[in-house]
Amino acid sequence: MMATTNDLKNGMVLNLDGQLWSVVWFQHHKPGKGGAVVRTKLKNVTSGKVVDKTFNADVKVEVANVDKRDMQYLYHDGTSYVFMDNSTYDQLELNEAVVGDAKDYMLENQSAVVAVNEGTPLYIELPASVELVVEYTEPGLQGDRSSGGTKPARLETGKEIQVPLFITTGEKVKVDTRDGSYLGRVQS
Repeated sequence: MMATTNDLKNGMVLNLDGQLWSVVWFQHHKPGKGGAVVRTKLKNVTSGKVVDKTFNADVKVEVANVDKRDMQYLYHDGTSYVFMDNSTYDQLELNEAVVGDAKDYMLENQSAVVAVNEGTPLYIELPASVELVVEYTEPGLQGDRSSGGTKPARLETGKEIQVPLFITTGEKVKVDTRDGSYLGRVQS
């Protein structure tokens, strides 16, 4: 499928020189002199490398056919992560390179979107935030509760993040899956 650079959107996957690139950011730019251009920040789907690329406006680019499927994460067997397609109940085994940093935020039976191109899994999309239990953190000091300090906390997935001093072991917190930042305490 072909599209012009004027049709670009965030998340769109392009096939450039036989490699798949996801559009992270784009901006139409009209300089004072000359024709309009489209500036983009592209992320290589397989390697994760991010590059800046500028296209002339109205240039045709090939759009990759990416099928995004709703799947459920079942388990990790030591070498691969097993997902189940919610509509066909087919199981799909993904290696750690495809799963990437998403493994730090996935719990068994959690929903995720798996992007597939021509039968090859490309990457995993998680919700913007997840709720995880703090497995361990040092106790906060009584006098430190009003200050804006933070301390490390290990989540139930093994990921370590920074949390405010008042968070205790066993509490459920909301975590941003894009950058691993603490978003708030979950009231039960």
